[in-house]
Order: sequence, then structure tokens, then C-alpha cells
Amino acid sequence: MHRQAQSPTPLFRTISLVVIAAFTISDAAITAFAQNSVPPTAVQAAKMPQFAPRLAHPASQLVPPKAAAPQRGKMPRRPLDSSDIYDNGPINGNTDAWAIDFGFIVSDTFNIVSDGTNITGMSFGEWLFPGDTLTSVELSITSGENGGTRYFDQTVNITQGSCTPNLFGYNVCPETSSFNGPTLNAGTYWVNLQNASLPNGDPTWWDENSGVGCQGQDCPSEASENAIGSIPSESFTILGSSSTSTTIYNNFACPAPQTGWQDLFDFSADAAPSGLAIDRAGKFFGNFGAGGNSNAGVLFQFAQRAGHWLFSSLYSFLGGSQGSSPDGVIVGPGGSLYGVAQGGIQNCGYNGSFYCGLIYEARPGPAACPTALCGWNETTIYQFTGNTDASYASVNTFDSAGNLYGVGNGGGAYSWGVVFELTPSQGGWTETLLHSFTGGADGGVPTSLLVGQDGNLYGTASRGGGSGVGLVFELLPSGGGWTENVIYDFTGYTDGGFPYGLIQDSSGNLYGVTLCGLYNYCGDIDNLWYGGLIFKLTPSSNGWTFSVIYNNNFDCAASETFRALALDGSGNLYAAEGAADETCEDLTCYVYNCGQVVAVPSHRILLSGNADVFTNLTADPNGALYGTTDTCGLNSPHRAGGMFWQYSP
Repeated sequence: MHRQAQSPTPLFRTISLVVIAAFTISDAAITAFAQNSVPPTAVQAAKMPQFAPRLAHPASQLVPPKAAAPQRGKMPRRPLDSSDIYDNGPINGNTDAWAIDFGFIVSDTFNIVSDGTNITGMSFGEWLFPGDTLTSVELSITSGENGGTRYFDQTVNITQGSCTPNLFGYNVCPETSSFNGPTLNAGTYWVNLQNASLPNGDPTWWDENSGVGCQGQDCPSEASENAIGSIPSESFTILGSSSTSTTIYNNFACPAPQTGWQDLFDFSADAAPSGLAIDRAGKFFGNFGAGGNSNAGVLFQFAQRAGHWLFSSLYSFLGGSQGSSPDGVIVGPGGSLYGVAQGGIQNCGYNGSFYCGLIYEARPGPAACPTALCGWNETTIYQFTGNTDASYASVNTFDSAGNLYGVGNGGGAYSWGVVFELTPSQGGWTETLLHSFTGGADGGVPTSLLVGQDGNLYGTASRGGGSGVGLVFELLPSGGGWTENVIYDFTGYTDGGFPYGLIQDSSGNLYGVTLCGLYNYCGDIDNLWYGGLIFKLTPSSNGWTFSVIYNNNFDCAASETFRALALDGSGNLYAAEGAADETCEDLTCYVYNCGQVVAVPSHRILLSGNADVFTNLTADPNGALYGTTDTCGLNSPHRAGGMFWQYSP
């Protein structure tokens, strides 16, 4: 592929990991967002004068955040479609987009497992404003990132598929190019895109996927951009034909039989279950983000009967303004279930055309139920309103009076996130915004929240603070309002950064997780993005004492992140962790326990398996551990549907 000369002020990846969700973004807000708007690799490049950023479109391109911690494996892994050679994941597998502009080459790897494989096309997910079109792009397939043997090098026409609007008014479209491509033997190749510009000269934007839902060998893709370096993967598919079926199951290492571990229930394909909440009776609850009667999501339950675990579907969401795509669930004081779903008021996003989200309550039907299969009723107890209300919200915890608390990753008076309270009354529930984050010294983009033993609120903010990499905060009732107290401000070095997952033990100690970034080395190893550590905050009369109690930099080539923490009834602390790059998708890395459940702080490995199997963790009072997966399942077809598992120490 011929490379054109770079522009003096090239457009680098300006839209990436933006940590503010804002439905209406002012010019003043753009400046605030820019300081934390790109991942560490691009941040480092952006500090160089020759990579000064410029926006090609208005600020509505800025996108809402996901959780601070990478959450790979949320989408189910499935066999490849018959025409696919490699599929790096669906459109909107993450929320970021990257520019494909003149002077830059966006590159991703794909793997061929059979000699004589014919390449017949490529599709990729593109962000477009309504009315935008794209007709051609320079595309090449090479043996190396920046060249090597060239197997294909042409300007190809594309066909735009059906588009799905996103929250900020973009059409997110699959773009497909069909061509008479090369015949390749087994090996790893690079696909390169360049000069994908709109008729007005603006670049197009390739949907960043990070390998979520990747289908193929060596998932996810290794990705980079010329002159910037390593970046997250994009959403793309290589089309073709091969005499050998190619799926991820050729060397996909699910948990092997291990002492104390049981596969209790296998989900159907594409289930993608959430983590589990446990009630006082020992029943577990969770949800599917899709499926059910309206394909809008399902609440489910596991209850033990005569020594066996029985699965029950409790409620199928109806979709639209009545709720869809539930994401996690908590158990309320009376045994009802609470969570956040899409839907509610339709005045959010571009031209007010998207739902703001809602909080629901689900409870058993009023009539006595003779079996465990009776349905539940669902009620919307609050609809987010947009503007300064919480956005991209979650419900986290109850206090002893029955008040419900949650956080919004975005929203609030400054668009950096908010802590909110819902108070029940005979007339319904009333929302109060307790604290709006500024993105500065008080933090921004809150990621977890709990009610402490002293009745105060404690949480983590993944951005802001003195070094911009987050903090642990406390909210105290004060004069009819709430006052924030920063109890630990992360530096981004040996203490890590971007905290999440806060929990508290019976002695009042706080535990949480941080990531280790490119310039956040978390110990003696530099240039790590996916390392992690577990910290402890111990209360005293002089404040809080911070300590690192587990650093996983050496667990598996320093590529793991912690997915969840759990405390059992005896106060024992456990962590689920998994690797986040393709080197942990093969059997070699499986030997080094890329995916595992460990006892903290002893580092004793309890379970080991594939990199992304252990994504959540729940403990019962007796010390048994439970979780769900959206891959594997010993009895499901292709081991693909996921499972409900148990580990008994």
C-alpha cells in the first residue's frame, strides 16, 4: 500500500476512552475532557508537539465511558460464521472510535489456520454522522505491521450495511468490501487501512472493540497505528473460505477438572450472564443482557433443591421505554431485586432521540407460588432525566433505612459523574444527587460505592485526583447535605491507578483494585497496561493507612487484571483475575494460570483456567465461591454457552 506524506498536524486518535458521559457538551467541557481522553499509549504520543490533537467533528463525537477496568469476555464466544475467517468482535463491543486519516495506517492482525485459505473480503464497523457516505479505502494485507511481503494492495469499494444510531447521533455501520483477494497459508497477517476519508475530507472512524466477542484464532487482534504505537483492537471481520473449519475452540482452554470445583449448570449459547448476587436464603440472582420473550434481557435465579441447583427465569424485559439490556443486579432489604436497564425517558443523546435509562425493582408475584418456576413482576421506580442527572448509572448498595445508592459514570453538574440516592416513600421513590464530581481534586468517573459500617458512603473514582488516575473517597452527611473526604489519592506508580471494586470487611478495612498503566508501573516492571494490584485501607485515629497486599505483575507475563473481589463469612478475601491479551488464549499461557481465582494475601491459587473465564466472584457465608462465565460449560454445545460454577475449599 502506498503511503502518502503526513500532514503537518495529523489527526491522531482523538476519540478514545473518554471518561465523561455528557448529553450536551460545551466548548469549555471539551478542554476538561481532553486531559483524560485517550489511552496511555496515545496520551504519551499526544504530549509530543507533532501529535497535537484536533477535532474533525464537533464535540458530540466524544463518547461515554465503560467501566474503568477492562471487561473482556462480556460477549459470548461463538463458532465463526461460514464465510468468516476471523472475526475480532461485533460493532459497539466497546465505546471508542479511532480515526483513519491520511498519513496514518491503522493495522490489525488476523490468523489463518489452514493452508490454501482464500480471502474474499473484509468488513469493519464505522462511525458516521447521518448523511455521511464512504466509497473507498486503501487496503492491504501484509506479512508485517509496516510492510514485509504484500499479498494484497488496492483501493477497494465498500458497501454500507444497516446502521444503528449510537448515543451521540452517530450511525454505527458495518462496511463490507468484497474483492478477489489472495490465497494465504497458515500464519499471522496484518490488515492495513489508510485514507478512508469522507467526501468533505474528514476522516472516517473505525469502531474500537478491544477484542470483546472475538471469534477466531489468537483473539483478540494485535493492533497499532503508524506513528502512535500499540492501540486497542477494532471491530472487523476477514471474509473467505477454507477447507478446514476455523473456530476458537481448537485450543480454547476452559477450566480442567480441579479439586473442589464443579460446573453446576450450563447456559445456552449466547447467554452472556452477569455476575451473581446472593440473598440471605442462599439463592443466587443474575441477568442476561439479551434473550427472553422480547429479546430484551432476562432476570434469573439459582435455588438449591434436594442437593441440586435449579435454574429459574424470573422475568423477561419488554424493551423500549419499559426496559432492556439489564446490567447486573443487587438484592434489596426485602428480598426484591434492583438494577439498571436501558429505557425510560426518551430525551437523551443526539436530538433527544435516545433513552436515558431507568432503575427497576423486581419482586415475586402476589400469589403464593407452589414451585420455583413462577414469574416475578417488574416495576420502574426511577427514570433518569438527562442533563445533570446521572448517566451510565449503576445501583450499588442499600443502607439500613432502605435507601438505595448508586453512581453514574457520567452526568452530574460537571459531567464527570455523580453519586445519587433513591429514598422510598408511599408515593414512590425520590432521587437526590449527593455529589457531582468535577474531574479535579475530588475525582471523576466513579466506579464503585458501598455503605460503610459507620453509615458513611465509600467509593472509588477512576479519574481525577492529584495525578489524574483516581482516588478513594468518603461521603459524610453534613448540614442536610453530604461532604466529600478524599481518603487516598493514587499516584499512578507503585500504588497503581484507575481504582474500582471497593469492598469492606467486618473490621472496617477497605479493599479494592487498581490497574497498572504504561507509566503506572505498579512495582519494578515498566510499560505494563494490564497488570494489577489489590490494596487495603486500614482505619485509624489518624486517618487511613494504605498498603498493597497483592501485586499480580508476575502471575502471567504481567498481563492479568483483577476482575472481582469477594469476602466470605469468615473474612477471607478472594480475587478473580484474568489476562487480557491474546498470548493468554493458548495452552502455553494456560499452564501459567492466566485465568485464576486466588486467596489473598497468601497468593494461593484455588482455580486455574482460560484467561477470561473468571470474570466475577461471589462467596457464601460458609466459604464456598461461585461465579458465572460466558464461555465454556462442560456440557453445552462447543463448550460455548457459559456456566454457573462452584468452588468449595
